[in-house]
Amino acid sequence: MKHVRRFTPSLFLSLVHICLVQANYAPYFFDNGARSTNGNMALFSLSEDTPVGTHVYTLNGTDPEGDPVTYGLAYEAGSRRYFSVDKNLGNVTLIEELDREKEDEIEVIVSISDGLSTVSEKVRILVMDANDESPEFINTPYIVQVPENTPSGSSIFKIEAVDKDTGSGGSITYFLQNIHANKFTIDRHSGVLRIKTGVTLDYEKSRTHFVVVVAKDGGGKLRGDNKVFSATTTVTVNVEDVQDTPPMFIGTPYYGYVYEDTLAGSEVLTVVALDGDRGKPNSIHYCIVNGDEGSFEIGNTTGAISVIKSPNQLKKEVYELKVQASEVSQEGDVSVYAFAVVTIRVVDLNNHPPTFYGENGPQNRFELTMYEHPPEGEILRGLKITVNDSDQGANAKFNLRLVGPGGIFRVVPQTVLNEAQVTIIVENSAAIDYEKFKVLTFKLLAIEVNTPEKFSSTADVVIRLLDTNDNVPKFSSDYYIARIPENSPGGSNVVAVTATDPDSGLWGEVKYSVYGTGADLFLIHPSTGIIYTQPWAVLDAEVNSKYNFYVKAEDTDGKYSLAEVFITVLDVNDHSPEFNENIQEKTMIIGSPVKIEAIDQDAEEPNNIVDYSIMQADPANVFDIDQSTGEIKLKSYIRSLDIIHNITKNKDCIWSLVVQAKDRGSPSFSTTAVLKIDITEETLHKGPMAAFLMQTKDNPMKALGVLAGVMGIMVLITIMISTAMFWRNKRSNKITPVRRIIKKRQTPQPRAVRMEWLKFKRPSNAAEKFVVEDDSKSLHNENSNNNIHVAPMPPTAPVPPPPPALAPRGDAPGWRVPTVSGSLTPKFINKQLKKRGHGSAHNALVSELKLKFEKRNAAIGEPHI
Repeated sequence: MKHVRRFTPSLFLSLVHICLVQANYAPYFFDNGARSTNGNMALFSLSEDTPVGTHVYTLNGTDPEGDPVTYGLAYEAGSRRYFSVDKNLGNVTLIEELDREKEDEIEVIVSISDGLSTVSEKVRILVMDANDESPEFINTPYIVQVPENTPSGSSIFKIEAVDKDTGSGGSITYFLQNIHANKFTIDRHSGVLRIKTGVTLDYEKSRTHFVVVVAKDGGGKLRGDNKVFSATTTVTVNVEDVQDTPPMFIGTPYYGYVYEDTLAGSEVLTVVALDGDRGKPNSIHYCIVNGDEGSFEIGNTTGAISVIKSPNQLKKEVYELKVQASEVSQEGDVSVYAFAVVTIRVVDLNNHPPTFYGENGPQNRFELTMYEHPPEGEILRGLKITVNDSDQGANAKFNLRLVGPGGIFRVVPQTVLNEAQVTIIVENSAAIDYEKFKVLTFKLLAIEVNTPEKFSSTADVVIRLLDTNDNVPKFSSDYYIARIPENSPGGSNVVAVTATDPDSGLWGEVKYSVYGTGADLFLIHPSTGIIYTQPWAVLDAEVNSKYNFYVKAEDTDGKYSLAEVFITVLDVNDHSPEFNENIQEKTMIIGSPVKIEAIDQDAEEPNNIVDYSIMQADPANVFDIDQSTGEIKLKSYIRSLDIIHNITKNKDCIWSLVVQAKDRGSPSFSTTAVLKIDITEETLHKGPMAAFLMQTKDNPMKALGVLAGVMGIMVLITIMISTAMFWRNKRSNKITPVRRIIKKRQTPQPRAVRMEWLKFKRPSNAAEKFVVEDDSKSLHNENSNNNIHVAPMPPTAPVPPPPPALAPRGDAPGWRVPTVSGSLTPKFINKQLKKRGHGSAHNALVSELKLKFEKRNAAIGEPHI
């Protein structure tokens, strides 16, 4: 039972499978007609210019059972594969370039399969034409032989071109390039080449013609565009010669000569004629038609004309022979002929050349001595020259010519027949120059004009020149520029001038001299031209650095020329910088600079450029100096007197500096000066008296003079007031008590400048000083050395008040006039005295004056009522 169960299912499945196989139907393609792009590719056509990779068709079919189908393409063995197919979608793609001219049909086996059944069909795909071919000429090259007498309009050749395309792309038309320049035309359809109507060919003018023919197709589509292709070829037309031109004589006109010594039978000349038809020329025969009078003959084939009589038997001087040249064909027939005239002249023998003669017979050298620059047009009478030719007629005609430097002389006559007296005339006087040529040499040439021999002869003409004084001395330059250092000693050479006079002897000797306002310090050697300074001359660039004068070069006859001399005196560093005073005292307000100045008397930079520096300072590292301007400032950290008191124990705040002024010359010079600086601090209360005292602090003598003047005026006013009171009391007979007059400090009014009152205050410490403030900043002087003259106001007290005394250095407050510093040393101009130095005397004088001034102030004491 178990075995039966196993057999039964398997048998059942087998029966089912057989039934299903028998029931399967084959797939099939759709047939959609010739113009369809999907189906079975039956009657499908494709243009040959279709790009590779284009989707050209879609295979399309179905299976009756609805099973999915696949597609395939196959080719016969040995065939090129042009297409590929997507087996699932049926898309057919071009994979190989088409060419209808090589293969116009493609056989392809298309197939469709449902997996069980496959159906295959062979289809033919037509390749359609595209205009991708150009016309091609066949049977090239084209060479045509055409006789020159071919009638116009005749056809001479047929040109043929083919185009592998079909339709309009394969049709061809013909035309010629440069149709207007050609002698030919072409039929545009048949390609027949013809000679233009009314045009003939001429072998003698042009033997070959090159005709460019163009073949063009009718055009057609190629890759979507309309294309027209063409091709060109050249037709060579060789023109064949035909006997249609008469002979031509070569070398006409013909002239011949028979001379007195010519022998009978001698050849005189030869005529030559050629057949005008050069391709196939005929032979030429010559004969004399007339004019020979039995005296000449001609070679029948050579054309050589000979004289058959001796010259003394010839009756005429000129014979004109008419010569005939005839063409003779190979058969011996005379076809055409031409004529030429031959002129033969009987002439005397030219056997005598021109000959020059002097006073004593034939001569070939003539000499003359003369001064340079004779007048133009003058005849050289010292030359007696005759020329002669013993021949007759044309043989005795010759030309005269001077060969040598041109344009100086000319010869008369220029043409001579038989004999003439030769005259040489001056044409260019300036060129006859002794300085250029001592001797002028010419060739006098006589040459025959119309003779074949051109006999000639020459004679030497030698002219020796004598010199005259015709030149002016000429300088080598119109001006001379020289430079000389200012420290050059007297007699130093400055510059050498040169002038030349090309004249000879004494006329060429040059003497030099100088003149002009700038020549006082200079001399010139009369013969060498060397300019040098006077022995006593002292040059100083600071006084005068430019000299300008004239130099004259003169020959013995007084002819001269001038040149200008420019001399520059070069500055030498011979001055040291000089301070106006070697010891100076200045007042410096904290925050404002003081300036020191030195002047260098040198004339030029860098000798007169001064640089300033501080050589020594006590205390050090307090002051800075501007190297270029000489301005001296306190260090930036010093802003008050308190800082200064911390630096030094010198409570007077008067410090000393040694300042150096150094020029930039080479070698460099320097000078030093002692500068005493009184440092003060600016206060809020200022006045005219303070300003005056500050401004005169550097000049104590001026301050003393002004104070003495004020005191004198006050005394005079007091006397006047006392006198007036005395007379008033006397008139009233009253005795009045003596008025107690209290001194009141008056501030003098300035004449031109408005100033504040000078006010004193008791200093809080011994280091404080008074300062001056000027409302008008225009009065400020950075060196604090202005001199302002102030007119004092009349005082109210009858007695001039004494000047306030200096406050003691102790703690007791008191009024004190500060010391006014200033320089009392006059300026010394003498540089040697400055270099020696007067520092000790100057210091002693200043110290003495200061001591007296301080003692006097102390004796006056405090002001009282």
